[in-house]
Amino acid sequence: MYTLRCTGKLLKRVGPATERVREPPTTRLGDWYGTLVHAPGMQVVLLVSERTLLPVVVPAREARTLAARFPPALAEVLAQLKVPSAVIDREVRSMAEPRIGKTASRQVLGSMNEFLRLMPYRWPPGSLTAVALELAETPCGPIGMRSPDGLTRELLAAASGLV
Repeated sequence: MYTLRCTGKLLKRVGPATERVREPPTTRLGDWYGTLVHAPGMQVVLLVSERTLLPVVVPAREARTLAARFPPALAEVLAQLKVPSAVIDREVRSMAEPRIGKTASRQVLGSMNEFLRLMPYRWPPGSLTAVALELAETPCGPIGMRSPDGLTRELLAAASGLV
């Protein structure tokens, strides 16, 4: 279980917040933050892990289905990062019942804004997964100037006992 923490713009499209009391997530990557992005020629949603700042980019169409479309997109990014399939499956299964909530971390929002500034340099994309993977190489201050891709691999490897 996790909370999809939406900016105001995205929350209007996804639907009302369902989170009543803040509960800790059961996913390894924590809660996810999302914002609506008006990219050249399309609208997308940028999603960022609260724990590792790993970005995932998905089409904004049918925003009310975002919670269902997001886990497969995350699985694709994790597979490209060479995360073992058993670890990916466990993370995706733990995302089965998301709550919808408002943003709660200015640090995560700051990192999202940095990714938004970098996105035009990666446009037009070969794929949205490719955009996410390029953004994931960006060193981020809130995680000690590490890159989200490396920290995600490390966190998931430690959680699976592969370290």
